[in-house]
Amino acid sequence: MQLGVHISKFTWAGGPSAIAADLKRVAQTADEAGFAKLSVMDHVWQIGHIGPPELDMLEAYTTLGFLAANTSRIDLLAWVTAVVYREPGLVAKQVTTLDVLSGGRAYLGIGAAWNVDEARGLGLSFPPTAERFERLEEALQICLQMWSDDDSSYDGKHYQLERTLNSPQSLRRPHPPILIGGGGEKKTLLLVAKYADACNLFATPELEHKLDVLRAHCEDVGRDYDEIEKTVMGPLDPGANGEKVEELLQSFGRLSKLGITHYHGSVPDVADMSRLEILAGQVLPVAAGI
Repeated sequence: MQLGVHISKFTWAGGPSAIAADLKRVAQTADEAGFAKLSVMDHVWQIGHIGPPELDMLEAYTTLGFLAANTSRIDLLAWVTAVVYREPGLVAKQVTTLDVLSGGRAYLGIGAAWNVDEARGLGLSFPPTAERFERLEEALQICLQMWSDDDSSYDGKHYQLERTLNSPQSLRRPHPPILIGGGGEKKTLLLVAKYADACNLFATPELEHKLDVLRAHCEDVGRDYDEIEKTVMGPLDPGANGEKVEELLQSFGRLSKLGITHYHGSVPDVADMSRLEILAGQVLPVAAGI
């Protein structure tokens, strides 16, 4: 079982003036310890289940560039890019740039977006649900075309590109891996089967059923289910003194039996470092063998 760190909160004890130093320390610790992935949210306001919108939030791709400059081996991604916040040609260029400047460590994490309040608050695009999913599929097609040798035009329902030139190309070939976030059974998991290298689900009682739905979609479109990386996002809390370590490891064991190979989560009070260090010392080495 691989583990990844998701940074979802930047309201830390040192305040905004210390965010850069705190973030660098967290990133380098995760990198050196051997965590597989490091991610940030693609939100412009803090999300409700973490705190009020007024809490500190950094823009995702600017932050990922900072993380690339301060790490050397860990994979980097937005978990997940809101497809309607940027034109897909720009998203492909941003992920390509991240990949080149990080030495081939970028993923494209992407989804249909959901936070209408922040979008309307800052004047970002937020069409109805059905259209967002149409745009998501077109964005995936555009990114894959830009990461190929085909720089011809793209003429979709929502996006028209006259020339899909992308130079330089990503270092990771044939392209940065694509992770699609969400467990919607009719649309999201079908898009995973058609386009993605990884999916992201949640450790709920429905998880096994979601995996069965994905398997069925793979059969329908002629995709090898086993080549898709199955990831789960959830709490990554070993306890302040390591009292939850065994509970975490047992959870990883149950997930592994379902075929989950990557667990990704937010560490409480991550800038304090103590829980991250417990994870690095007591959880990560054991999880690697699960």
